[in-house]
Amino acid sequence: MPAVASQPDRSRRALLRGAAPASLVRPPGAVDEALFLDRCTRCDDCVAACPEHVLVRADGGFPERDWQRGECTFCGDCIAACDSGALLPLAQQPWPWRAAIGDSCLAQRGVTCQSCREVCPDSAIRFSPGNPRPLLDTLRCSGCGACVGVCPVSAVVALRVTSEPASAHG
Repeated sequence: MPAVASQPDRSRRALLRGAAPASLVRPPGAVDEALFLDRCTRCDDCVAACPEHVLVRADGGFPERDWQRGECTFCGDCIAACDSGALLPLAQQPWPWRAAIGDSCLAQRGVTCQSCREVCPDSAIRFSPGNPRPLLDTLRCSGCGACVGVCPVSAVVALRVTSEPASAHG
């Protein structure tokens, strides 16, 4: 009988053991993961407050950002709804995610596609005439995720950055 793949263990215990996956994306303003797991009451107030519906109740009942659901406008409603201190204003806890465009991009393979550019509210993605490759301005990119879910081949992903670009939120 073939082995059945299990879901990743996203519990507080797994995090403390170092087994929690690195791909967890908490709501904007989330404090460091260990502190987030300690403070978050799993009340779903942030999920309910999100007008863009990009926050979901995930494993263990904790909220996560779902990139396939579209753009976060950074309106702050999720932060305002959080009474536990798990989410802080973006000025105190900057959003650490930015877009990245991978090699499977259709435009880079000669197929006409500019879906990512068309939905980018920051105008961070552009195409030069005669050059079908997308150019991403990481200083303009807010990490809203509008481009991630719209990409027909999932070539656009969100990556965690280690330092906040100078022109981003905050």
